[in-house]
Amino acid sequence: MSDTTGGVATAERTALRARERAEQGRTVPSVPARLAAVFLPAPLPRDGRIAFWDPEGGPVTAPASEDGAQPAGPAGDGGDGAPEGVPEPTELTVVRRHGTAARRGTTPALSLPLAEALPLLVRARHDPAAHPATACWGAAALHALRLTARGRLLPGLTPTGHDAWRAGPLDPDDVAHLRAVAAALPPEGHAVPLDGPGPLRLPAPEALMRSFLDAVADTLPRTPAAPHASGRPFAARAAQRLPDAHDWAAEVAAGMDAGVRISLRLDLSAYDLFDGDAGGGARGAGAAVVQVHSLADPTLVADAADLWSGAADAAFGPRARVDAALAVRRAARVWAPLDRLTEQDVPDVLSLSEDEVTDLLGVAAGRLAAAGVAVHWPRDLAHDLTATAVVRPAPGSATDGTGFFESEDLLQFRWQLAIGGDPLTEAEMDTLAEAHRPVVRLRDRWVLVDPALARRARARDLGLLDPVDALSVALTGTAEADGETVEVVPAGALAALRDRLTAGVRPAEPPPGLHATLRDYQLRGLAWLDLMTSLGLGGCLADDMGLGKTVTVIALHLKRARTEPTLVVCPASLLGNWQREITRFAPGVPVRRFHGPDRTLDGLKDGFVLTTYGTMRSAATTLAEQPWGMVVADEAQHVKNPYSATAKALRTIPSPARVALTGTPVENNLSELWALLDWTTPGLLGPLKSFRARHARAVENGEDEEAVRRLARLVRPFLLRRRKSDPGIVPELPPKTETDHPVPLTREQAALYEAVVRESMAAIETAGGMARRGLVLKLLTSLKQICDHPALFLKEDHPPGGTDRLTARSGKLALLDELLDTVLAEDGSVLVFTQYVGMARLIASHLSAHAVPVELLHGGTPVPERERMVDRFQSGAAPVLVLSLKAAGTGLNLTRAGHVVHFDRWWNPAVEEQATDRAYRIGQTQPVQVHRLITEGTVEDRIAEMLESKRALADAVLGGGESALTELTDRELSDLVSLRRPS
Repeated sequence: MSDTTGGVATAERTALRARERAEQGRTVPSVPARLAAVFLPAPLPRDGRIAFWDPEGGPVTAPASEDGAQPAGPAGDGGDGAPEGVPEPTELTVVRRHGTAARRGTTPALSLPLAEALPLLVRARHDPAAHPATACWGAAALHALRLTARGRLLPGLTPTGHDAWRAGPLDPDDVAHLRAVAAALPPEGHAVPLDGPGPLRLPAPEALMRSFLDAVADTLPRTPAAPHASGRPFAARAAQRLPDAHDWAAEVAAGMDAGVRISLRLDLSAYDLFDGDAGGGARGAGAAVVQVHSLADPTLVADAADLWSGAADAAFGPRARVDAALAVRRAARVWAPLDRLTEQDVPDVLSLSEDEVTDLLGVAAGRLAAAGVAVHWPRDLAHDLTATAVVRPAPGSATDGTGFFESEDLLQFRWQLAIGGDPLTEAEMDTLAEAHRPVVRLRDRWVLVDPALARRARARDLGLLDPVDALSVALTGTAEADGETVEVVPAGALAALRDRLTAGVRPAEPPPGLHATLRDYQLRGLAWLDLMTSLGLGGCLADDMGLGKTVTVIALHLKRARTEPTLVVCPASLLGNWQREITRFAPGVPVRRFHGPDRTLDGLKDGFVLTTYGTMRSAATTLAEQPWGMVVADEAQHVKNPYSATAKALRTIPSPARVALTGTPVENNLSELWALLDWTTPGLLGPLKSFRARHARAVENGEDEEAVRRLARLVRPFLLRRRKSDPGIVPELPPKTETDHPVPLTREQAALYEAVVRESMAAIETAGGMARRGLVLKLLTSLKQICDHPALFLKEDHPPGGTDRLTARSGKLALLDELLDTVLAEDGSVLVFTQYVGMARLIASHLSAHAVPVELLHGGTPVPERERMVDRFQSGAAPVLVLSLKAAGTGLNLTRAGHVVHFDRWWNPAVEEQATDRAYRIGQTQPVQVHRLITEGTVEDRIAEMLESKRALADAVLGGGESALTELTDRELSDLVSLRRPS
């Protein structure tokens, strides 16, 4: 029956198309939802129709399709000459209730062939206005479509000998579903009486539903696309008489309407009993015992041997043996080894070869299940044999976490098989590897062996890993093995190390010698850094600006108590800040600058050495020859390009501990994160090319959530990221944090500064009265302008050399760039105050040249423009607002700003505080960071010291502003303004 096979495939495709058409609401016939549906069987099942009638006796009309066009039905005749797709008005004989009686009568109705009615019925299931009978037939239609899509079609003959498809075989779930839908069918859904003499009778709902399933099964395969459709049985719509197929049809019908089904119970206790008798002389591996199940009572089960012996006749009936034999024959068409059962007098037990048992483990069981034949495995058969890729130290290697990375031993990477999570011994895995059979006896039980697991038992060694690669695998939990990504479990010391890195840390005790009170989150950061460096690993402390990264590293230096010094590499603008912080928080700890022409490491023993990235790059060879206890890279985003000369030079300086400090570990792409962590812990993330292929591209493109989780598992132990908004941090932060940022003068600034001091002091010493006061004020103004930028003092409207040259001439402008880079990377907003409009214009022009959205507000700004600027800043359109101190010191509400930068110092602190209060005021919901830029060794530096150490005296002396300084003696004034070189 080649046409039969083609018809089933066509039916599957047609059923799916019919379901899609119904669910998507394509052009289908439309009838009023209030009408009740009833199925009208026909001698040829495919000629059956669905009629819609009004139980209330209302009018019935035949509307057009939903889009206004007459819908087109499938090609061919619907069986009664009606145009396909058009609901046909007809008269329907129905039975209605009249009080306690029932009466026969005619009513107008609309009739549709099944192919056109199916989409309408399926859609009616979700229509709240649909009549219950229509919704119920919709459920039956969906069930019929699903049966057809599963290939549950059997060819047969009608009583007149014509070809007809029927739905079947039905498994117990199908039968139960059919009965449930039939039980829910209201009287209107089967109200067409049966013909014939005698009392008025209605069709039984279950029998009518069964006829409907057959009608759908007989309709869907018959399309123009069916193979050899024209004039061929089971493909053409026209009736085909098959007078010679009665015996064949009887067998098929018996199988479809049988009251039993069979299953196979695998019996491995028969192992080796069938030696030489299984599958053409192959070694016996067990037996399949045939079981018989009653479809009427699913709880009734018997072995075929009991059925043939007569012991089960009372329960199953006399026809059960014939039905079971036919079921075995049908199952043999699905799985050929069952043919041997048909040759036995009693088809009760089939001996199995190892290959046949293996086949039943795989596709054969699936094919049999689809045909309604279940395969049952022994209850004591272990299905939970698993293989896990395990990384563990080799026997005899280091076992404690602290010495893990100091060892040069490689780690074993291999498959470990287990039963129920209990690892197998090497001998047991050898048994599996040598068995070459689907079931193996292990630990007094039969174990089901997947061929893939057996291969892993035979080739269990996957290679060797160095400690860093092993740690990477342990943290991500995955690795590449056998050409695929597999889960990996660390063992031994590696597992202990993984647990230490991922378990979190408790706050550390402050080290002796630290003159600072660390907050809880800083103590946790200290504990984390101490753990990482003690393990020989590095870390990146990526806290937000203002959370105390510097003091945390100073505490770490004290806690490590190493004899070797700590090298700090930072931008030139931060050298002074580091020196002051060390002196303040760790007094007595030696600190020197390795910077400038007189730099030297001679006599260095311990403490801190501070250098810049530029100096480090040019003196990398000298620095690499010095033993360091720890190397710290501050503002480590300076080395985010691993191919830059600075990054390459930094990698040449050896150290047992490396710490990166940055508020922005990732600015543009994940390669920057790789550059930082590959410096702190070389090799952790693998080569950059493979890192981008495995992690970065998938994460950056948002394509793979598992890639995001895998990278997070790998990176999280090596990067500590805290934000001001994190729970447990905001409550500990003061509402306003103020930070002085000491910056060095450039050579040009220093030369101008000293020249102005020398010339001005010579004039002041010979002047008196108001003239002297004027000269002092002019001196102070000139020095502050020089400290800001030489171009401001020299009144250069268009400074030569471009923006890069502009930055190189001023330490403050360079530091401002660094501050803004960090703040803007965190989506922050900044107010920049300066008392000089010329400096404000210079800053705004500089930032605009670097594509930073900026607004400039000064005393000459018109009120409407002033309001527009404030609105743009508050909305986030311009994250930087540059303001002249006097013009913006009052009357503005700028709560968008989380950062305030005082580019130059005002002599009266109250004026600065008033300006700061533009951001720090009612309505502010975020902590405010105040940054004061102070040039080292200058008059600004001296005033800052007075404000810090002698606030009460400063209030008394400087309360009147700059005018108070004019009363200083020449010696006091000279001491105040003279440039002091850093030691």
